Amino acid sequence: MLFNSTEFFLFFPVVVTLYFLTPPHRRWLILLLASYYFYASWKPAYTLILIISTIVDYSCGRAMGRYSDDEKTKRRPFLYLSLLSNLGILLLFKYYNFFNDSARDLAQALDMGYAMPAFELLLPMGISFYTFQTMSYSIDVYQGRIKPERHLGVFALFVSFFPQLVAGPIERAGNLLGQLKATHGFSYNRIVGGLKRMGWGFFKKIMIADNLALMVNQVYNNPTDYEGITLIIATVFFAFQIYCDFSGYSDIAIGAAQVMGFRLMENFRRPYFSKSISEFWSRWHISLSSWFRDYLYIPLGGNRVVKWRWYYNLFITFLVSGLWHGANWTFVVWGALHGFYLVFAIVTAKQRDTLAKASGLTSWPVLYKWVQVLSVFALVLFSWVFFRANNIGEAFYIIQSSFTGLGNIRLLLSGVDLQHILFMDQGFKVFAVSVVAILIMETVHLIQRRGSVSQLISRRPAVVRWAIYYVAIIVVLLFGQFGQQEFIYFQF
Repeated sequence: MLFNSTEFFLFFPVVVTLYFLTPPHRRWLILLLASYYFYASWKPAYTLILIISTIVDYSCGRAMGRYSDDEKTKRRPFLYLSLLSNLGILLLFKYYNFFNDSARDLAQALDMGYAMPAFELLLPMGISFYTFQTMSYSIDVYQGRIKPERHLGVFALFVSFFPQLVAGPIERAGNLLGQLKATHGFSYNRIVGGLKRMGWGFFKKIMIADNLALMVNQVYNNPTDYEGITLIIATVFFAFQIYCDFSGYSDIAIGAAQVMGFRLMENFRRPYFSKSISEFWSRWHISLSSWFRDYLYIPLGGNRVVKWRWYYNLFITFLVSGLWHGANWTFVVWGALHGFYLVFAIVTAKQRDTLAKASGLTSWPVLYKWVQVLSVFALVLFSWVFFRANNIGEAFYIIQSSFTGLGNIRLLLSGVDLQHILFMDQGFKVFAVSVVAILIMETVHLIQRRGSVSQLISRRPAVVRWAIYYVAIIVVLLFGQFGQQEFIYFQF
């Protein structure tokens, strides 16, 4: 079930109503049934994978709980069972064909025989998210950070909680499990706040991401038909598409949970205003980047090692992060690029500071800040080419062809190129709506640096507030895309 579907607009009010009408000690059951229905509406058979993962991790957690924190060696087999079962599910459904095809290509290149068959398996929606969520639970129980959950139903709800089930945020047991057992009363202000957050997410998804998708898909699915400024604009549009698509999902998830009294972690904090790549990753997909920090980077040694090992730890973490995003070499390159960016930034920190001071940029703090922001955005844009391209060959074509004809003003302003630049194949309206919507979003982001836009609106007279709400709804209905396009991160 998609958030941007008629089914969800019927499903959510019914669930919320039943939730508040049910006695507090039975609400977990309402949410569990709703969550399984939410997931089963996509493909019922794959609900079995969710159930298997839940039972294995619950049982391993209870088994580890029988031993004290000083008996970790006795806990270890159960941790390994949990990790192997979750990683095994991921390997089979998400990575088997990728590694199998790569091995076959290598065998053919070496003129060797290869007989391992391929399996046609549909990737279970959200599998990378809920497996990482349950793995973090098992690791935390093993480390003694949390006690194992005794209530199977509540633990099953922790794994399957429908607002964040298929695309996060990837929650930690220490944050969510306690909330699932707490009593949440009906609060008008909290519910209104949650609905506003959901509305902001729908604006990002329907008004920006799905309008941009029409143009981005047109170019990136047929890259050899385009060159020059058209490819650059399509890449810039994809940067905003993926941000609005994914952060829009997170906003809807956080808002939906808030309506019922639950607090999910923030997943995005205006990442395109970052002044460094490390800052970008502290603002982008925060639940995943913090997961890799806590469960891979730090266990590898983090920065508490010799320099070369520190660089290795960073690079490997982002290489694995790239592979997490998808079974394609484009994602591996994308992750490797960000690993390289971070290592390069550390190695050249002193030289860059010296250059900035010598150029006089540091004497103009505002200008220096925007130079940093735009530089980071350019690096992120370059990496997005690999993330979005269908394969490595097309990614290199886009990079090589992006600057074709930029120096020829006559060619740049010719009728054919202008048509491509403005994406007239999709209609100028789509182009204009997308640009205006992005400007509105970034204006809101700038205001949010100094305070909450929601609170700013709430202080206006009722007539003004409701006028703003109705105008926003009418604009979305008139100019939004309602084709129920899936969220990008559902494929991960």
